[in-house]
Amino acid sequence: MRRPVARKLAVSAVSAALVSVGAAAPPHAAPAPEKSTPAKVPVAVGYGGAVASVDADASAAGIEVLKKGGNAVDAAVATAAALGVTEPYSAGVGGGGYFVYYDAKSRTVHTVDGRETAPLTAGPDLFVENGKPLAFADAVSSGLSVGTPGTPATWQKALDEWGTKRLATVLKPAERIAREGFTVDDTFRSQTASNEARFRYFPDTAALFLPGGRLPVVGSTFKNPDLARTYEELGRKGIGAIYHGDLGKDIVATVDKPPVDPASGWNARPGKLSEKDLAAYGAKLQAPTKTSYRGLDVYSIAPSSSGGTTVGEALNILQKTDLSKASEVQYLHHFIEASRIAFADRGRWVGDPAFEDVPTKDLLSQKYADSRACLIKDDAVLTSPLAPGDPRHPAPCATGGTAAPTTYEGENTTHLTVADKWGNVVSYTLTIEQTGGSGITVPHRGFLLNNELTDFSFTPANPAVHDPNLPGPGKRPRSSISPTIVLDKQGRPVVALGSPGGATIITTVLQTLTEFLDRHLPLVDAIAAPRASQRNAAKTELEPALYNSSLRDRLEAIGHSFTLNPEIGAATGVQRLPGGKWLAAAEKVRRGGGSAMVVTPAP
Repeated sequence: MRRPVARKLAVSAVSAALVSVGAAAPPHAAPAPEKSTPAKVPVAVGYGGAVASVDADASAAGIEVLKKGGNAVDAAVATAAALGVTEPYSAGVGGGGYFVYYDAKSRTVHTVDGRETAPLTAGPDLFVENGKPLAFADAVSSGLSVGTPGTPATWQKALDEWGTKRLATVLKPAERIAREGFTVDDTFRSQTASNEARFRYFPDTAALFLPGGRLPVVGSTFKNPDLARTYEELGRKGIGAIYHGDLGKDIVATVDKPPVDPASGWNARPGKLSEKDLAAYGAKLQAPTKTSYRGLDVYSIAPSSSGGTTVGEALNILQKTDLSKASEVQYLHHFIEASRIAFADRGRWVGDPAFEDVPTKDLLSQKYADSRACLIKDDAVLTSPLAPGDPRHPAPCATGGTAAPTTYEGENTTHLTVADKWGNVVSYTLTIEQTGGSGITVPHRGFLLNNELTDFSFTPANPAVHDPNLPGPGKRPRSSISPTIVLDKQGRPVVALGSPGGATIITTVLQTLTEFLDRHLPLVDAIAAPRASQRNAAKTELEPALYNSSLRDRLEAIGHSFTLNPEIGAATGVQRLPGGKWLAAAEKVRRGGGSAMVVTPAP
């Protein structure tokens, strides 16, 4: 998303002294040498490993670690930390995420649930005030929305289990970027502009992201020395600085008494986070979800995210439809209907399994998928909100039960995909929830806090049925994050991918997989293909290329209804090629285009 500045990275030849936004160069400073910048391209093929992300600086950070002998896990953490600098409105130390890892030696897939948690004092009425649910905007920009951060614990857990480098080592590229700066582009400025009003509620946020009281200028250099010091402290002291130390105390103080500008008049409701919550937090190692599709094994993240179960169920529903031979209209029709059905079941059954009885195995059974697939007709459209089925007692074409609408999730997350020369692969999605998270910056620490707790249902989605996604003490809100790795029957990687986009993550991953596996598009084209997103709603969202096409008219003739969404998701992926080569792929246009890199480009 950002045009990169030279970083002393392995891919850069020159390092330059950079000038902060709004600051003047020293009067007798020598002219800065010409800068060398990593190329930002959507596809790269080569040897030695690959990295794909939305940002060239972040991808280059991962490549640097790979070039220095690190593995895919080391490079993934380095890339994620760099995204915390250049994509601060999407991810960072103050957020969480889900990490999926393929171990080439054992040919096995492992995952880390690094989702944020509600405070131990939180109850189902966390977002209820005077007997009514808070307005979403009032809840977001407040301490109430902030969950216990999981990203630092995820990084350390992944490094401890499968990495080869120390945390301090893999944080160095990001620390350097934060200190020296990156070049502001149109996307960073526009994201800042969309948050400007609420950023001004919080003096520390305004001071960092509105330097001199103004929006950052495109082409200027944006530095974050506070975040550089935070990364240095994490490297020196370890993640205990957050979960048991002074950094954590600063987070708690900020959440429980948000530092608001009194002149703004904003009521930033205090949160309930405590040092006990931080001390109790743990990133969870857990088994992945697994679905067989077209002779391949599809692995993803299990609950607390609904990504693996919902993508998996939809794939199972599509299993008996030959999408490779279907017309474009019939392909999209079946994709939309499978998404609708899977989301109906997701809303009823998926929550934090530490608190809810989630029928993960049953949701992913082919028998259950077949009982739901028979609802799909070639010449008619299901009505939303569609009622869920009962995965424990599948009944063919059953339409009983009580429907519940899909709750809102913020759409600004980030995804990275990494492979190394040994064949290990990481698919990792991290987030602070909506663009800019809670809007609250921890004073002198350089990062925004998440608003992940607004992913909970504020009140039951449907009062007539149990809602598995209500808040609870220490509970993880349901997510749609869907980092995915596909293996062949010999246990070797075929493709790995993921996307940001709130609840549209699920449909983006599902569509990209089917475009690649069934429609046989090259990975970069499967990522670039115009998207549709149906989430058990009355209307399906379409990107402009579909909304303004004849396909829309032909789908409406079947009975579909549509609404326009300017942009859905921003995926990245890697593909294993013969002879030890990797292909990295990212967006061509969405979010300003992504960045695919390899260690040694193929001729």
